[in-house]
Order: sequence, then structure tokens, then C-alpha cells
Amino acid sequence: MELWEEMQRFVKKIVDLMREEMLFSWQGGPVIMLQIENEYGNIEHSFGPGGKEYMKWAARMALGLDAGVPWVMCRQTDAPASIIDTCNAYYCDGYKPNSNDKPIFWTEDWDGWFTTWGGSLPHRPVEDLAFAVARFFQRGGSFQNYYMYFGGTNFARTAGGPFYITSYDYDAPIDEYGLVSEPKWGHLKDLHAAIKLCEPALVAVDSAQYIKLGPKQEAHVYHANAYAEGLNLTHHGTQSRCSAFLANIDEHREVNVRFLGQSYTLPPWSVSILPDCMNVVFNTAKVAAQTSIKPMVLTLPYVLDNSAPKKLMAHNESSLISSSWVTVKEPISLWSKNNITAEGILEHLNVTKDESDYLWYFTRIYISNDDIAFWEEKEVHPALTIDGMRDVLRVFINGQLTGSMIGRWVKVVQPLQFQKGYNELVLLSQTVGLQNYGAFLEKDGAGLRGQIKLTGFKNGDIDLSHRVWTYQVGLQGEYQKIYTAENNEKAGWTVLTRDDIPSTFTWYKTYFDTPAGTDPLALDFGSMGKGQAWVNGHHIGRYWTLAAPKEGCQVCDYRGAYDSEKCRTNCGKPTQIWYHVPRAWLQTSNNLLVIFEETGGNPFEVSVKLRSAGVVCAQVSETHYPPLQRWNHTGFKDGNVSVKDMTPEMQLHCQDGYIISSVEFASYGTPQGSCQKFSKGNCHSSDSLSVVSKACQGKNACNVAVSNSVFGDPCRGTVKTLAVEAKCVLSSDIGLAQN
Repeated sequence: MELWEEMQRFVKKIVDLMREEMLFSWQGGPVIMLQIENEYGNIEHSFGPGGKEYMKWAARMALGLDAGVPWVMCRQTDAPASIIDTCNAYYCDGYKPNSNDKPIFWTEDWDGWFTTWGGSLPHRPVEDLAFAVARFFQRGGSFQNYYMYFGGTNFARTAGGPFYITSYDYDAPIDEYGLVSEPKWGHLKDLHAAIKLCEPALVAVDSAQYIKLGPKQEAHVYHANAYAEGLNLTHHGTQSRCSAFLANIDEHREVNVRFLGQSYTLPPWSVSILPDCMNVVFNTAKVAAQTSIKPMVLTLPYVLDNSAPKKLMAHNESSLISSSWVTVKEPISLWSKNNITAEGILEHLNVTKDESDYLWYFTRIYISNDDIAFWEEKEVHPALTIDGMRDVLRVFINGQLTGSMIGRWVKVVQPLQFQKGYNELVLLSQTVGLQNYGAFLEKDGAGLRGQIKLTGFKNGDIDLSHRVWTYQVGLQGEYQKIYTAENNEKAGWTVLTRDDIPSTFTWYKTYFDTPAGTDPLALDFGSMGKGQAWVNGHHIGRYWTLAAPKEGCQVCDYRGAYDSEKCRTNCGKPTQIWYHVPRAWLQTSNNLLVIFEETGGNPFEVSVKLRSAGVVCAQVSETHYPPLQRWNHTGFKDGNVSVKDMTPEMQLHCQDGYIISSVEFASYGTPQGSCQKFSKGNCHSSDSLSVVSKACQGKNACNVAVSNSVFGDPCRGTVKTLAVEAKCVLSSDIGLAQN
């Protein structure tokens, strides 16, 4: 019961804090609900009868705190009547809570997925994400929440998993640097604007009227007077509240359907939204939002050279962060007085208390002349075998790295080379994020498990499982905090030359100046191996240039059910090379950068890069719908304006502080390709570039009507598309260039 008491103490503390800060909705604050437990229902059966009893206790405990707002449990199909059970998934349009008295909540709409070291990057197409959201509200959903809407960064050692990368971008509509990810952000903004237009009808009735439109096509109609009046078309506009969702769940075919006497074309795997039951304002498969390309661009920082004045680096120096580095080796030996000596193999986390990724195991092995003669005669080598290890194991003999192993509870068979006499055998166990979900996760542990022995000896195997070992937690550099301004000089640094690299288990230090401006920035560690880094004492996280397999990436098709293995990118490349450094952690000059490198990397190639949306593109055709803002027109609300009276528009915008410096490509007609790969088709208006440049150049944002009246008609009888690619630059840079 002690663990339950600790949980209650924690939950009560949080609720009390929110009440004191006036955060609940009944106090005028933003908090409208609370959650107790998350996806516990997935693992409840693992605990037997006690699992259900705990769930009931947690519900009673939460309700007893009198927070004054509803409590939810995610993925808890047996939640008590007083708790709302909710859905977490890629799709929740078919979800039903365990009581008709409860609203349908979608608490985690997964718009991305977790990324692991050595894995490719998962992406969820925005067409599919919008389809899932529209289907949810089409089929009676009440509340929907994205996971994640704003990506983040797992600074320090907060990344879980195990093996989750430092970036927590999650393919979210807003990335970890705070920049919008287009077209995901823009298309979802339009989606919710369309749903907002349906709000009067959605809240007017308890459930929709279902109409089958075809084998895989259906409509759900929300109409205040639907049952009494049979959806008579005379009851639209201000006379009656009516909204409809038309879905085509066919993964391959575009279909024409008839609905309330009109014909509608539904792309595959899409939902059309009709706020007035007549006009389509949005289709989930038709993306009019722009695409933004956010490269990591090189900067030109000042180099700090203690022996010379600061100077601006040239472009051909690749904007390296510094040409002056100092270094110190991490000792592969006992350096701490706070060691533990014990018989047998101790569990990693029980020793480290998760204060460091690193746990060292030290012992000595005596090698006789008979052993060496036996190996030479039989042409065999001794080997270290371990039944199981996780996450990373390094094996040292007499201070030299002999082998490494990566995996989650994998067997180790590592050949060794000993010298005659006493040899120091050192095992370094490393965690790369702890288990963050599942039953009995506290028992998963880390480090070494099972029997450990040396094989290949003349007199048989040597059992190391019960040998006396000395344990040392962490790194000497960690203990001394040499990554801080106050303590970094304790290390006894020496000047690093290019002849000194690469080197394993080495600390590196330099200073750098902060690039001008406000763009978010990152350190490019593509030249490094594996380790950790600190800037001005702030731990920016683990880095690792482990590459993803070359296979598994393919052209992405949004149609059909999404899963985390679909639409992956970055195959054959390191999973992550850029590491976010918040500008709040930086000073104008002399920022301290300290790196601990495990496997051998080149710090001279580390660089600072800036993140910005330097290229924006859009593709909008005559068959797209007018911008959602137009639907708020009074005439549309009164029923006097229809879709035929409005024109689709291409909308471009740069991020704040940027303007469109040039239009690189523009074609109204039948352009081919995609962003940064556009080309003219057989049909092209010669005025395309001049019209778009006049409308957009020098502006932060611009709109261009997609219409023959603007560009002329280059090919009669053909549906035309406007494709544009433009460059965004800092407005201040334009001013400097003009001066």
C-alpha cells in the first residue's frame, strides 16, 4: 500500500497547486479536465485481480480530491461510471465509451511516432491525419486532442524508450524549434476552420443521420429538423442548421456521389465537409496549404582563437564552430573513492540510481603460461559471454577498448586477447533511455543479466557471475562537472591537434559566439560518434550518429490506414545529427561547449546551423475550394453566396521577420513535379512568373487568385493548376543588400 500512498500524495499535490493558482475552469482558468492513469487498461490484466482493484482505487482517489472538473482514463474500457474512458490511437472514429452517458473523447491523436537511434524517420501524411479527424467528428466525436501538436527536445537524459533519440519533433504541426511544419500546420488549420463552421449544427442534435451513398461511401448529416422535415433543401441557411460530412473510405477510387439532389466528387480516402449541407468548403485529400522547406543553413560565427584576434570565417571553412579545441582523456580506471566492491553482478540502476548513463565493472583475470600455450596450440581465443545485456556494453582489457555491443537484452559473445599475468577486465554498461511503458517496467532494469563467464581456457570456463567486482558510477568529467563555467578548468585540458583525432572516451572543449538574429539554432554533430554535450553548463542531450538501414523508405501514399512503418524517410543516413540549443541558454559571445565522445569523432567539423523556412511552395488548382476565411462572408451565411461565386487562391507566407525575396518558379497551367522539383507542363501561361512576383515579392505573405481572369487561359477546356516556389529571407538582410 505504500506505493499507492505515494501516488495519492503526488496527485493531491498537483491538484492542490492547480487550485491555488486558479487554473481550473470553474475558477476562470484553462483546465477543463484531468487525467488519472494513461493506457493502464492495456496492461491491467498482467497484474491479475489486483490490477482492476488498483484502477478502481485510483478513480476513487482522484474523485475524492474534489477538483471540480471531469476525470478521464485513456484506453480504460472498464473505467468506473464516474470516469470518462477515452481513445488514444491513429483513428478513433469508431470508438464508443463504455456508457452511452459519456461523451466520445479522443485524447491522443497520434500525428507522428517515436524515433529510435539507428531507425528511419516516421512521417504521417497530413491528408490521412485530416481524414482521421474529420471521420471522428463525422461519426459523433465530441473532443479531439493532438499528440503532439508542438514537438520538443529531450534535453539532458530525459529521452526514454529505450533508444529514443534526443529530438522529440514527432512530425508535429509545430516542430521542436517552434517553427510551423507545412503543409501539416496549414491543412489542419483549414480543417478545424471548416469544422468550426459546422458547430451550430453539430451541437444542435445528439446524433447524425446516416445515409449510405455507395459501397464505401457514406454521409452523416447533422440537422436540427432532420427527422421532422426529411432534409428538405428549403431548410438551409438561416432557416435551419444543417451540416454534412461525405466520406469515401475507398483506398483507390475517386467516386461521384449524389447527395440531396447534387453531385459531389470524392477523392479516395477522404472526407468532404459541407457546413450548409450544400457547399463543400474542405476536402481532407485536397491540400491547398503551402509546403515549407526548413533546411539547417550554415552560419558564419566568429572563431575564438586564444592566440589571435577574433576573425570572421570564410564560406570555404564550412562555418565550423571553432578551429581551437582542447581535450582531456576520460580515465579507464578507478578514480573515485566512492566505489562499491561486492561479490557478483549488481543490477545497473540499483547502483547508479539513474544519476548517470555509465556504470563501470572492474575485476582482474590471471592468465598463466599454460593458457597461452593452449590458445596457440588449439588456435582458439578466449571469449567473454553474457546471457543478456542492454543498452550498450563496452569491453576493455588493460585500458584498451576490445569490443562493443548494442541491444536490448541480447546475448554477448566477445573474443578477448589477454597478456600473461594479471589483466584488468573492465565492463562499461550504458543506458540509452529507460523503459517508459509496460507492465512491471520497474523490473526491466538495465546492465547485465544472467551468467557471465570466460570461455576457451585450458581448464574450462571461468564463472565471473560470483566473482568480486568493483563498481564505479559515472564519468570523472561528470563528477567534476567540467562542462560548467565554474569547474571546467579542473580537467587539465591540452591543446587538440588534428593529428590527435579520432579518439575514444575523450572530452573536448571550445568556445563559440552566438549567430546574430532570432532564428533557432542547432549544433551539427554529423562528424561525431556517440556521446553527450553541454552548452554553458546546460546538457543538450545524448548524440549518436548511428545510421538507419538503407531499406524501408518508399514513396508515401496517404491512402489507406497508417501505421508507424509507413511513409518513412532518411534511410541509410544517421537518425539525428542536429541538436537544438535554445537561444535562452546562450550569451552573445564565449559560449562554452563541452563534448564527451565515446567512439571517436572529429570536433573540428562541428558547426552551428540556423533553422528557418527558406523555401515555400504551393500548388492550387481550379478544383480546390476557396480559402476558409471566405466562408465567413455574410452572404454565405445568409445563403446568398455559393462556391461558384468564389475563386480558389494560392496563399504563401514566410515566417515572422522574413519576406519573399524572389519567386524561383511559377506556372499556371499543367505544371509537373513537387516543391523544389517543379517544371512547366505542356500548358503554361507566360504571365505566370510576372503575376506572382508582382503580388508576392517583398512581402511577408501574399494571395494570388487561381483563375483565368488573372493569368489568361493557356489551354481551354483543361483544369489549370498554379505551382509556385519562392525564397524567404530575413527582411533585415534585404535592407543590408539594398544599402
